[in-house]
Amino acid sequence: MKRREFLIAGGAVVAAAAGSFAYLGGSFADENSVEGAFEITKTPEQWRTELTEAEFAVLREEDTERAYTSDLLKEKREGTYVCAGCALPLYASKTKFDSGTGWPSFYQALDGAVGTKEDNSLFVTRTEVHCRRCGGHLGHIFNDGPPPTGKRHCINGVALDFEAA
Repeated sequence: MKRREFLIAGGAVVAAAAGSFAYLGGSFADENSVEGAFEITKTPEQWRTELTEAEFAVLREEDTERAYTSDLLKEKREGTYVCAGCALPLYASKTKFDSGTGWPSFYQALDGAVGTKEDNSLFVTRTEVHCRRCGGHLGHIFNDGPPPTGKRHCINGVALDFEAA
């Protein structure tokens, strides 16, 4: 193997390991790096006392729940989906649709409910969506949704609670 091939192969292994780390819920960013940017700020220890282990992993560590595991996939009642971290109303039930992806999907958030940021993990640029009040990670937004927006907010069910109308 030539030196160039060795270096390229080694770089690919390092990149794959970094992508796997991010995919499995790892975070290279300091967990406190954006804490001051939100209305509700708590230490990781405070969040751990208020959230389940799964909620903490998704909301605070940007993990992803397994597809087709959320009870909210089958939720059909009228109501509002709220942040599991701070109870901020995020999505109206009328904007929910079955995307076939295994996660609750919405074509639009409530006005002023969510924020977004660029996510370059997994070697692809995506739009991460988070609760604008507590910064909790919700999921990602894709451009393959239905009218009227053409957007698909692919949301971790564990990041949401449902309040029936």
